[in-house]
Amino acid sequence: MNYESTIAGEDVDFVSPHDLEQAEAAKRKRLIIALVAIGVLLAGAAYWYFVHGGSGAGGGGAEAQAEQAATVTVMVPGKQTVSRTITATGTLAARRDVPVGVVGEGGRVTRVYVDAGDWVRQGQVLASIDRSVQVQQLAGLEASINASQADLNLAQSNLDRAEKLVDRGFISKADIDRLTATRDAADARVKVARAQLAESQARTARLNIVAPKGGLILDRNIEVGATVTQGSGMLFRIAEGGQLELRAQVSENDLAELSVGKSAEVTPVGTSQQFSGQIWQLSPLISEQSRQGIARIALPYDRALRPGGFAQANILAGSGEAPLLPESAVMSDDNGNYVYIVDKENKVVRRDVTAGEISSTGVPIVDGLSGTERIVLRAGGFLNPGETVRPVNMKSDAK
Repeated sequence: MNYESTIAGEDVDFVSPHDLEQAEAAKRKRLIIALVAIGVLLAGAAYWYFVHGGSGAGGGGAEAQAEQAATVTVMVPGKQTVSRTITATGTLAARRDVPVGVVGEGGRVTRVYVDAGDWVRQGQVLASIDRSVQVQQLAGLEASINASQADLNLAQSNLDRAEKLVDRGFISKADIDRLTATRDAADARVKVARAQLAESQARTARLNIVAPKGGLILDRNIEVGATVTQGSGMLFRIAEGGQLELRAQVSENDLAELSVGKSAEVTPVGTSQQFSGQIWQLSPLISEQSRQGIARIALPYDRALRPGGFAQANILAGSGEAPLLPESAVMSDDNGNYVYIVDKENKVVRRDVTAGEISSTGVPIVDGLSGTERIVLRAGGFLNPGETVRPVNMKSDAK
């Protein structure tokens, strides 16, 4: 049997499918090798261009690199007089808070004469307590005084008459002594009765609740008809003289820089109005938990200052010489604040600094700069240490 086939008049040998697959795989392998070779050649050409492409006769590569360097604005800040301001927050309160309660026996309140927000003077009656029983006691003591006084008058008259009869021999010396003793006893009873009356009057007067100091009534906790005693607690609260203060919480480091008499500007929460005050007392203790102390800032009375409210204080701690930079020049990261300096070779150098309180005039640099460095003002976030730049002085740039 003949296994040869004739196709289109030609004799063709039989090719198996396995041989076809091997041929296709060899073709793909050669194609991949060619593509990899082309990629390597292109990468080498690109590297050569970027490294050597700008170089030529006469060293033109350095000039091209300088022309391609980033342009940055720099300034030499020098040193300026900078005010040191400490910002603190705290609670408004009465400078001298005077609690007022019952000092007598107490009883039922019959009348209240003042309310919170009223001004009172020292000794002014704030409220009255029922005294009907005490009035009757006073009447009885006054009658006792009158009776004792009558006995004294009679004893004195008897003594006077007896003394006139002594010279005539009608009255003995012993009778005179007895009448004198009777007179002295009556006089003593009068004095005792008067003392008892004065005591009762003083007790009755203490039924009035009076202001121990003049000032502003901050709180009232008493109503007509209520029964009050010495255990009733505070019935009124007075800000002595109406003087207020801010009890500002200050860190122990800042507290060491403050002293009595330092000026402060206080701004209550909810208003933009500022009030001028002075530190009148610094806390001798530091809280072990918060590591803070209290600076007590005296303030004059104003309706906008409400005890118990929250406020912020800017305390002028002093002044000194320091470089002053715009905020755009000072950056920060996990390691703290820093600036970029351009050195003599026009390369960027990072410099860690300690910044002070930000103000409308800029950021004072407490530590890290001498003021003679060229500081990058803007776009520091796009630079890297060691990078070559073209510095432009801020004054020249402004022109």
